[in-house]
Amino acid sequence: MATLPDASRTAGRATISQRTLRTDKWWLQPLITVIVLVSFVIYSTWRAFSNANYFYEPLISPFYSPCLATSCVEGSTNFTPFGGWWILSPALIILIIPLGFRMTCYYYRKAYYRSFWQSPPACAVSEPHKKYTGETREPLILQNFHRYFFYLGLLLNIVLTYDAIIAFRNHDGEWFHMSVGTVVLLANATLLWMYSLSCHSCRHALGGRLKHFSKHPVRYKFWTVVSRLNTRHPMFAWLSLFGVALADFYVMLVAQGTIQNLYFF
Repeated sequence: MATLPDASRTAGRATISQRTLRTDKWWLQPLITVIVLVSFVIYSTWRAFSNANYFYEPLISPFYSPCLATSCVEGSTNFTPFGGWWILSPALIILIIPLGFRMTCYYYRKAYYRSFWQSPPACAVSEPHKKYTGETREPLILQNFHRYFFYLGLLLNIVLTYDAIIAFRNHDGEWFHMSVGTVVLLANATLLWMYSLSCHSCRHALGGRLKHFSKHPVRYKFWTVVSRLNTRHPMFAWLSLFGVALADFYVMLVAQGTIQNLYFF
């Protein structure tokens, strides 16, 4: 029978000096996460402060919708509760909601905790932190606001769905036309709905507090559907992130005249 080294027997556990014994490229996934998230932050920040090329009738960028200030491009909005005092980009009024929703999202917490904070960077890989206090103190206690950002995010999804419906008009305002922009905005709204509906907070809101599913058959049915979507929440998180950036990028290209918004009919 094999015997443990003396140091291991006295310590009660194996003494391993290496950070990990894994031989695969465990660092690749955290690295890709850092690259993608940093790239999105840089792009969205640039677009938010550019304050231009976000509207071309009937298309509006999801970064600027709803546009709530009088400084918005003419024709992009009829509702301006922020008036003319908002001298910065109107996108900054809106982006705080999806930003807060994604930053407090359970899946995104896992993604950026592991990639940026290395807590832990991967399974069977030691982390540099000596202790873990959880999300019970500042600033991580703010993660508890996730459910409220979830409800606000649903309101934005309704607005973006409305934008996709409006995109069935042509540039002259005539209905029952469909363009590439229509498809782009429809895809963006759909992916955002799938991301929201697959959210853990959505699943809890529908059935988390129920003690007897038999007394709530409708809510139980919705809960089962959302539970199935929940298993694909990470996929929808990434697809919707790329989708909203691509939708903004497409509207920008059309608005600045780089490409034309081609119509199918």
